[in-house]
This record gives sequence, structure tokens and C-alpha cells, in this order.
Amino acid sequence: MSTSGKLIVLAAFTKDDEGNLIPAFDPRQVDNEERAKRDARMMADQYDGVVAWSRDADPAIGEYGPPVVLFQSGEIPELE
Repeated sequence: MSTSGKLIVLAAFTKDDEGNLIPAFDPRQVDNEERAKRDARMMADQYDGVVAWSRDADPAIGEYGPPVVLFQSGEIPELE
């Protein structure tokens, strides 16, 4: 039985006094891509940057695919 799946994450960023992007909150894992995109759109006007992204993941063996942006608004740091 495979434990692989998809990791779906929502993150938002604000700028500090020097203009550096900082996380507005800890990245949130979301149940599905549609919800991640919907939530990100709703937050887009509240933060300097919002991103919803996903990647294939198999945490049992520590393998993760490349991040795929589902929705992006404003400035975000580079995804790793």
C-alpha cells in the first residue's frame, strides 16, 4: 500500500519595516487544490503576497516532487 499523495500548502506574506517579505502565519496544509485556490483568492487583498502550491509527496521515504503553483498574488519568496 502506498502512502504517497499530494502536499497542498497555503502561505501568505507581509513586509517588515525594511520591506523584507516575512511569513504572515505558519504555512497551512489544505485538504484539496480547489480549497487552497479559493482561500488564497480570498486572502489576496489582505497580504503583500499569497501563494497556494502543491507537490507530490511520499513522506514515508522523504521524497517530494517540485512545487507547482496553484494560485499566486503579489510578492512571494522563491519556492524550494
